[in-house]
Amino acid sequence: MRHYLDTADLSASETQQLIELGMDIVKNKDKYADICARKKLATLFFEPSTRTRLSFEAAMLELGGSVIGFSEANSSSTSKGESVSDTVKVVSGYADIIAMRHPIEGAPRVASYKSNVPVINAGDGGHSHPTQTLTDLFTIYREKGSLDNLTIGLCGDLKFGRTTHSLIKAMCRYSNVRFALISPKELAVPDYIKTDYLDAGTTQYAEFDRPDAIMPELDILYMTRIQRERFFSEDEYLKHKDAFVLNLEKLRGAKKDLTIMHPLPRVNEIATEVDSDPRAKYFEQTLNGKYIRMALIITLLRLAGTIE
Repeated sequence: MRHYLDTADLSASETQQLIELGMDIVKNKDKYADICARKKLATLFFEPSTRTRLSFEAAMLELGGSVIGFSEANSSSTSKGESVSDTVKVVSGYADIIAMRHPIEGAPRVASYKSNVPVINAGDGGHSHPTQTLTDLFTIYREKGSLDNLTIGLCGDLKFGRTTHSLIKAMCRYSNVRFALISPKELAVPDYIKTDYLDAGTTQYAEFDRPDAIMPELDILYMTRIQRERFFSEDEYLKHKDAFVLNLEKLRGAKKDLTIMHPLPRVNEIATEVDSDPRAKYFEQTLNGKYIRMALIITLLRLAGTIE
């Protein structure tokens, strides 16, 4: 039984096969319209979600399957004290594949030990959000045609942002990738990410406290939200917050083919005036999430022998 719980669960070659399947789905939607007919996806979301949950549901429905599940813990038997393991054991008898989000790190992995069907980690606390990483990789590939030879700017909260951590882990497997780590010093990339991934291979990186200096070199700009509560003082927050708001003025020196990404939800870190710039791809990014989740569902069900 193959599950997808972390970006490391797929090799670079398996990830590429998934991306190519996603590309084929985009081009030939009718070809996959009934591939999951009479199959069920269970969405077990123990914490609120909009894009991820609806993306999974849309993916399964467009594959001809159906969806069961719940969107918050209060609507499940866990509110009565049932363990996650017991819930998953029961649900795996009702569904062919499970997508699970949980506020506790490692919960989807524990669930996978009890499940009779593939489990997909749809986000576990601040630890990992691997299908968002697949979405990011798929978006980059669609925009650039490759995952090699790129300079990627990660901007905002790089200390607590699980999406940026996962993207670093995934992109370190590709050739000639450079990272520009743009954040206040209070929200810099954790040391373990540098030690275990950035310093462990050949990936180049540099840290910046403003995006201006590096902007002309970027192929990808991945924005994240700066949160007031992450700072030790209000003065520190006020000192930094405007420097990490992307507007058209800050894009003046950027490449014409820059790709601007954001995992969403956006608060005020990207001005709405940027939405009409052709380089803004964050809404396309959410649509790409549906396609790559379709590819992941197909792949895991094929590996489980559930579909051909």
